[in-house]
Amino acid sequence: MNKTESSNSPQRNSSSTAPPNSDQVSLKTWIGLIGTILGAFMAVLDIQITNASLKDIQAALGATLEEGSWISTAYLVAEIVVIPLTGWLSRVFSIRWYLFTNAALFTFFSVCCAWAWNLNSMIVFRALQGFTGGVLIPMAFTFIITRLPPAKQSIGLAMFALTATFAPSIGPTLGGWLTENYSWHYVFYLNLVPGLFLLTAVWYAVEPQPLQLGLLKQGDWGGIVAMAIGLGSLQVVLEEGSRKDWFSSDLIVRLSVIAAIFISIFFWIELTRRRPFINLRLLWRRNFGLAAIVNVSLGVGLYGSIFILPLYLAQIQQYNAMQIGEVIMWAGVPQLFIVPLVPKLMQRIDIRLMIAVGVSLFAVSCFMNSTMTHDTGIEQLRWSQLIRAMGQPLIMVPLSSIATANIEPEQAGSASGLFNMMRNLGGSMGIAALATLLTRREQFHSNRLGETISLYDPQTQQRLEQMTQYFVSRGADLLTAKQQAIAAISNIVRREAFVLAFNDCFYFIGMALLLSGIAILFFKKTKATGSGAAH
Repeated sequence: MNKTESSNSPQRNSSSTAPPNSDQVSLKTWIGLIGTILGAFMAVLDIQITNASLKDIQAALGATLEEGSWISTAYLVAEIVVIPLTGWLSRVFSIRWYLFTNAALFTFFSVCCAWAWNLNSMIVFRALQGFTGGVLIPMAFTFIITRLPPAKQSIGLAMFALTATFAPSIGPTLGGWLTENYSWHYVFYLNLVPGLFLLTAVWYAVEPQPLQLGLLKQGDWGGIVAMAIGLGSLQVVLEEGSRKDWFSSDLIVRLSVIAAIFISIFFWIELTRRRPFINLRLLWRRNFGLAAIVNVSLGVGLYGSIFILPLYLAQIQQYNAMQIGEVIMWAGVPQLFIVPLVPKLMQRIDIRLMIAVGVSLFAVSCFMNSTMTHDTGIEQLRWSQLIRAMGQPLIMVPLSSIATANIEPEQAGSASGLFNMMRNLGGSMGIAALATLLTRREQFHSNRLGETISLYDPQTQQRLEQMTQYFVSRGADLLTAKQQAIAAISNIVRREAFVLAFNDCFYFIGMALLLSGIAILFFKKTKATGSGAAH
């Protein structure tokens, strides 16, 4: 072990953090695991759940579309900042108190969001919700690789996979259903019952440990500040860049410069400091670094497809939130039945092969969606969603296992923070790229289609004449009917341009997934277990 690792391991010999030697897991540990998994599920769910309710929330708070976008951005910025900090802060305040306090605050701020009286209060409460909820994601991952024996970790990782793959799929559906049947406030009240269960589970199942407040004096405050400013600025750039036309906005230019400077400082400090708050050198480890690359691509696929498909369904098919949810559900619900089978498959099949098959299936589902027409609806999309549902669990569970193999217990916090941060960053980068790609490709296809339509073309003239007669039959005078016919042709061109642009976006996601598959070729073979399984 290198010097950095040894200096960063105050709990190395603690029996409370090392996995037990026996393969037996007590009921108390399972209760703790279920509680932390539920907390991570709710934190991921809250990233997407407000999307279907955003118009209602904006209307209630008197916010414009651009102002309302900060309701989601505030949550994501706070979450991306706190995830890397979680490993170090859980050592300072102990896992039990850190997890319990943040679970309580997450539940409290969820209720505060429902009680928000204006846009500013909502943004503040969403940021605080994201800052406390972001803790729950890596802490569940840490609990698995420190509290479960190697033989049981694949089961824990399979449960964790549902938070990363099923929660984003069910989020918009659940949010839309609650908003339509009750009100948008219940999107936030939803966290109350799981929050109370999480608090009970943590208090009962996570053993108390002494606080190490002395670590605050030795804290890597330079690295923490640089990380918070750099990652926070980068997240705002990714979330708001497309809406503000990227570098034509002074805000985006300034934040991009700030992000580049402070992320560079962050890397320099963490790689040179004797006691960094997060061990970036884990990325140099072959399997962990390669798994991080695939994880970024997985983030692009997970969050990118959840971003693009509802847009297509709302814009082209005019689906409401419930109908969109019905389509998305075909990629979500089947995973509930597939994920429990994955640990058994991992015992019989090379997990590198499983990841490759999973990535291939996910990519194929995207390529199936890259040939849509304006008639493509739930009947046609159901099959691509099912293939996606089969692929995602085959990526997430084995990938987590191969990434955490040979990770020492004292490095679990750093590994968890980095692994989950990479997926979230991949999602943010993917959505930013897709939003820009959709706009640019729609313009491109509109120009190309427009060039093929000429008022002197006999087919165009015939179509215009048919549509003119249609509008005349509906009571319009001849001049108005001609204008309406031309407008209708223009709308058809724009619709087809958007369909082609959506196809390009799915093709982009599919190619990103396939390219990440190159990293799988260089994975070192490990057994189907987590931390310390293969030496």
